[in-house]
Amino acid sequence: MLRFLAVFSSLFILASCATNFLDIDAEDQNVSIDFIQLDSLMFKADSKERLALHQSMQSQIPDLYEYNLAYCLKFRGMQDSIFTSSIQQFYSDPYINKLEQRLSKQFNNTQTFKVGIIDGFKHLKYHFPKGKIPSAVVFMNSLFTANAFCTETEIGIGLERYLPMKTDVIQQLPPDQFYNWIKEGFDERYIVRDALCSWVMTHYVDEVKGNLIENCIYWGKILYLTKAALPELSDALLLRYSDKDFNWALENESQLWNYLVKDKVLFKIDERMIRNLITEGPFSVGLPEEGPDRLGQFLGYRIVQKYMEIEQIPLNELLNKSYTDILVEYEID
Repeated sequence: MLRFLAVFSSLFILASCATNFLDIDAEDQNVSIDFIQLDSLMFKADSKERLALHQSMQSQIPDLYEYNLAYCLKFRGMQDSIFTSSIQQFYSDPYINKLEQRLSKQFNNTQTFKVGIIDGFKHLKYHFPKGKIPSAVVFMNSLFTANAFCTETEIGIGLERYLPMKTDVIQQLPPDQFYNWIKEGFDERYIVRDALCSWVMTHYVDEVKGNLIENCIYWGKILYLTKAALPELSDALLLRYSDKDFNWALENESQLWNYLVKDKVLFKIDERMIRNLITEGPFSVGLPEEGPDRLGQFLGYRIVQKYMEIEQIPLNELLNKSYTDILVEYEID
């Protein structure tokens, strides 16, 4: 227990140093983003207004809008006549109608999220003056398809995945598809985080298809850039962990590292091991079940955080560093 407490104390100091490095003033950065309350507008409109809105969205946000209708809501086509029939059928469903009412009540004011997203992109622009910034953020009903998803120019946020777990429409979801650990992640505290993280993952950090540690550090870069955009966000919220799970990960970081080194899996291209440590789940497969999921992401973030504490290089240089360059600085205090 004393050893765990000592590790936690030193890691807390490390996290504080890294946070200070990212604590910059980005208020003067010029960021312009349109916010579209698509779900609210569509639900409250009459048939004529819905058709006009449909035509406007096809012109304004064509890729994101088509993704929402065709992939998320399973509409059969984008033509006016098909849309009119499909949207009427969609809102006539009793469950959908109740879902829309809960969304209207829970998210009747999204100003806090808008301010947070704008501030996040101001910070990102400070670090990447020529980096890509979304032209629009669209609040929508994705019918539980995705939290946040990006096109080349927009971010879509599926608000239904941020309704509280105890909401009746969430409790009615089929338990064989939406396990409790999934529902536990339905929390509006993650909206701003998810918007920035999804954009960084899509437009800033190049995807990798390498070994386990390369995938961990890939996620470490994504999370570190998200932290740079939202420096006041706690590391627990950054990782989508409860405080209890985050503390467990901190206290067991050395054991996790030693386990991976001992089993000689760090430099293996083992898709099952990568999946077990990177993807969401009730826990990280192969590790104690009292620990959280995505411990590979946690480890990658800690490795990148340690590297940046030592090197303090601009973030655009971090993106060009190989995983071997970053890993060499990692040492658990």
